[in-house]
Amino acid sequence: MQLTGSEILVECLKEQGVDTIFGYPGGAVLNIYDELYKHKKEIRHILTSHEQGASHAADGYARATGKVGVCLATSGPGATNLVTGIATAYMDSVPMVAITGNVTVPLLGKDSFQEVDIAGITMPITKHNFIVKDVTKLADTLRRAFKIANTGRPGPVLLDITKDVTAAKTEYTKVVPEKIERVADTIKEEDLVTAVEMINHASKPMVFVGGGAVISEASEELEQFVDLIDAPVCDTLMGKGAYSGEHEQYTGMLGMHGTKTSNLAVTQCDLLITVGARFSDRVTGNIAKFAPNAKVLQIDVDPAEINKNVITDHCVVGDIKMVLERINKKLTQHNHKEWMEHVLDMKQQYPLTYQKDVLTGPYIIEKLYEITNGDAIITTEVGQHQMWAAQYFKYKKPRTFLTSGGLGTMGYGLGACIGAKVAHPEKVVVNMAGDGCFRMNMNEVATATRYNIPIIEIIFNNHVLGMVRQWQTLFYGERYSYTVLNDAVDFVKLAEAMGAKAYRITKKEEVEPVLKEAIALNIPVVIDCQIQSDDKVWPMVAPGAAIDEVFSEEDLKK
Repeated sequence: MQLTGSEILVECLKEQGVDTIFGYPGGAVLNIYDELYKHKKEIRHILTSHEQGASHAADGYARATGKVGVCLATSGPGATNLVTGIATAYMDSVPMVAITGNVTVPLLGKDSFQEVDIAGITMPITKHNFIVKDVTKLADTLRRAFKIANTGRPGPVLLDITKDVTAAKTEYTKVVPEKIERVADTIKEEDLVTAVEMINHASKPMVFVGGGAVISEASEELEQFVDLIDAPVCDTLMGKGAYSGEHEQYTGMLGMHGTKTSNLAVTQCDLLITVGARFSDRVTGNIAKFAPNAKVLQIDVDPAEINKNVITDHCVVGDIKMVLERINKKLTQHNHKEWMEHVLDMKQQYPLTYQKDVLTGPYIIEKLYEITNGDAIITTEVGQHQMWAAQYFKYKKPRTFLTSGGLGTMGYGLGACIGAKVAHPEKVVVNMAGDGCFRMNMNEVATATRYNIPIIEIIFNNHVLGMVRQWQTLFYGERYSYTVLNDAVDFVKLAEAMGAKAYRITKKEEVEPVLKEAIALNIPVVIDCQIQSDDKVWPMVAPGAAIDEVFSEEDLKK
């Protein structure tokens, strides 16, 4: 069957089970958009306000579902506007295919109108990228892109297609995608045996969970593993929900804004079992003093992560779900009563605290958790609100906390919130933003209202760049260099101008009724919450310090 490149592209997307694309049209992709128009009943296209919003929406869709997210942009500035979103997905191992148009083959390399070498630009931030200059190679290249994006450790793949390829014709034959197999060939029996021996010899084991456990859908196996070895569990920002935050054995996040309990327990444990985490600097603090009493057992699908930041005593390389499945079969029931009691005592001794008599970020988050019974998808921007969302909302399931962990992208959350809500229309989906972050991509409120995507946007409005200000307060002598946002911008009016329902909250008593009403309305809602400029995220580890040097506001006063 003879089809044009654009027809082949759409047919291949249908082959891959793509039901939604986020994008923005332009000259180099007009043929593709013309074809999408003919297939709008099969593939839903969400027109975002900006290409960056499209990339973050595709990312949010992918994180919320585990499927490959797809975004589409034209050549030149359209393509470069995707770069931040591609880098965000790359740092957090999110399966995404970014499709861009380019000028025709004869115009390549001649500084043509809206021409850019997007493949060259994105090479360091993609798992792989392709430029398609021959229509006969388009179908197979697209299929390869999807396979690469979703194989092993997932990540973004860029597919750049010249405009003449989208118009040219060639033979197309439908192909059923091959099943993506889990990485099992690297799991060696002797590695499993050694791992079990290390667990058997430990008297104070600690389980440290990262985003890899979410990606591999290993929650059931992880829970069984934790029960068998009788150990406390902490996690990274990316690992939220892999192990339920409601479990008694869960001690909270580890690292710079981790709980005192997690930071002290990792420092005191004699075996640190790391499941799908890459030992980010935000987690380890001073590496020379990280887990000084522990042997380190690392389980990861990517061999490049082994011994990259922290030297391990042993590792098992392979898909986490399969590794845990096999280890669980070899384990007998352990009992670490004394160690567990000690850790649970620390949980009682060092709870998270915040100021109770005024409106604060943690209070709003705890109320949201209570109202939704924790059954919501939370997306965030980056900063203080992000840390509060990680600390005070208890994530019971994976794929319910979507945040930019590795790149720390301000402006990520609203697009991701739209993507997650499109993927899960039955869920309450809430984006948490600081006022600085909201300014980055607030134009995507117009996307939500255009399609009536009923997201809830909560702005923790402290009129400053909160996290940067916190550092300026603690480490820069209170010199607030360009972090104060006191101006005449009215987020309620802005939200209403874009067609959303908007509220302003100034005191605690307003939080519960407004949240309940926002959920019940089932339309796009923006809530501007006025909180204090000097609220801080506690506890904290100073940069360069060991994680057991974690301090709270009370410690600072002393």
